[in-house]
Amino acid sequence: MQASGFGFLILNDLSMINLLKVLLIPFLLLNIFIQKSSAQQPVIINDQVEHHIFSYGEIEYLEDKNNALTIADVLLPDLSSKFQINKKYTPKNYNPNSSYWYRLKIKHKRASAKNWILEFYDQSIYDIHLYVPDISGGYTAHYFGTKYSFNQREYAHKNFTYALGNPSNDELIYYVKLKSSQSVGVIIALREIHWFIKYGLTEYLIFGMFYGMVIVFGLYNLLMFFAIRQKQYLYYVLYNLSIGLYEMANDGIAFQYLWPDHPWWNNYGFGFALYLSSVFGLLFTLNFLYVKAKAPKLYQLIWAVIGVRTLFFIACLFDKQLFSYKLIEIIPLLVAYGTGIYILKAKYKPARFFVIGYSFLVLGFIIKILLLLRWLPYSPITYYSLSICFVIEMVLVSFAIGESIRTLRKKKDRAQRKIINQLQINEKLKDSLNKELNQLVDARTKEVMDKAAIIEEQNAEISMMNAMLEKDNQELHLNIEKVTRARVMSNEVDFTEFSKIYPDRETCFKYLSELKWANGYSCRKCNNHQYLAGYLPYSRRCTKCGYDESVIAYTIFQNSRIPINKGFYMLFLVYSTKGKISSHKLSELLLIRQSTCWAYNSKMQKILSDKKKSLKDTGADGWSKLVLEN
Repeated sequence: MQASGFGFLILNDLSMINLLKVLLIPFLLLNIFIQKSSAQQPVIINDQVEHHIFSYGEIEYLEDKNNALTIADVLLPDLSSKFQINKKYTPKNYNPNSSYWYRLKIKHKRASAKNWILEFYDQSIYDIHLYVPDISGGYTAHYFGTKYSFNQREYAHKNFTYALGNPSNDELIYYVKLKSSQSVGVIIALREIHWFIKYGLTEYLIFGMFYGMVIVFGLYNLLMFFAIRQKQYLYYVLYNLSIGLYEMANDGIAFQYLWPDHPWWNNYGFGFALYLSSVFGLLFTLNFLYVKAKAPKLYQLIWAVIGVRTLFFIACLFDKQLFSYKLIEIIPLLVAYGTGIYILKAKYKPARFFVIGYSFLVLGFIIKILLLLRWLPYSPITYYSLSICFVIEMVLVSFAIGESIRTLRKKKDRAQRKIINQLQINEKLKDSLNKELNQLVDARTKEVMDKAAIIEEQNAEISMMNAMLEKDNQELHLNIEKVTRARVMSNEVDFTEFSKIYPDRETCFKYLSELKWANGYSCRKCNNHQYLAGYLPYSRRCTKCGYDESVIAYTIFQNSRIPINKGFYMLFLVYSTKGKISSHKLSELLLIRQSTCWAYNSKMQKILSDKKKSLKDTGADGWSKLVLEN
């Protein structure tokens, strides 16, 4: 019993061991599979597969937080073992302050009849070092990125490319060191050169169509601006061009065609374009939707967003890493989108296409965010989703602009019809008023004409009476003047009465002018007879030599320091008394110092004595003959 029991126990133990072996076989196979799957998978060059994107286990990465590792360092066993298998479709440098190393394995095929290249999709990578194994067992470095001039590239293509050779059938390891100030996707592709050329031509054709549409819509709205002179069209042109510039900077087209020799622009170009697109997009929203009149609070909000966005842009200029926060553009976009919805609810019809267009733009932005968060798989559709949505938005907003123009035209037509109707009413009213006015005017004209005939007869009589009075006044004035002159020229006249004939300097100068040039003017320098008015009253200036002769020059009053009318009176008294009046009497009559009167009296008596013979029979006006010295 014991032996059989022991045998049974042994038998049972053997059965248990065999059973455990059977049960462990699947686990062992699974462990082998896991170990195999955790190893890096090489990419095999296959002429039947024209392009391949490295993903998942085909890429290993190592983060260098100190930016200090070299190719010699990463080849050391300690660091080489620290490379991690990529668990995403494509890796990404989540820390812009670090350098990232990537390791690729490519199984070459010497018998391949095709040429192959490595291509880096993301055109915004700042610095790429590609280390290619050489025949000596070392590595040769090749440099790419927006840090370097575009003309240094092997292929004049917007993406970074390197031509591979097929020297052997070996499995070679390639290293990539990547450093960028913003988060970028490490999308690396192995492509056959002919497929690459075909793909590149198609891609550039699509780019040409896209940017061509931007230019065409820009020119269309620019012509609208020149035709209508509304700022909204100019803002939309600048908005479209800003979006186009952003897409060019994002695609690498701007680096290739706009600033190939100025790589530093790559750090600011896309951020500058995004800022302009936000500002001009909001300005277009303000003017196109008439936000100030329809929604004053939203008007203030939009200006506040423009101000904040401007401050953020200024901050980005000092810290270019801030440009990588592209998600901030969702704020201006949603503000414009919400404003359009609000204005649409206010029954402004052109806002319909505006809202639909911005809906596509918001959709494209959301797809970009989901792609950025890796919630959507990478594909050409998702990658270019924002560009596609922008084209749709551009077309729909153009429809909105067209509808706005039609709305304005309808309003203009209604206003013109109202004006025409009002003009017709005014014309009828004017005709009625003109008819009544004509009747009133005719009646009034007849009345006036009747009165005018009576007034005309009265005016004839008045004119006759005025003519008779004028004739009497002239005769009376002439008689008064004769009597006054006779009175003045008598020996008994005083200075007050004398001043009635010669009251002031102006009258005396006029008399001297008539007396001096009674026989015509003749220049004392050149005998010219033509003259102009001189600088002093009644003086004359020769038109030939310019000699200016005053009215008192060469008269007894030249250089006189007493008033001219008193000089006239003194000369008259000397003449009328035949020089017998004393200087004391003259001083008393003229209120001038006796010494001055004596000097003038002596001068006048001498002239009187010299011209005694010529003064015979001259009468009361003989005193004027003494005025001229020669």
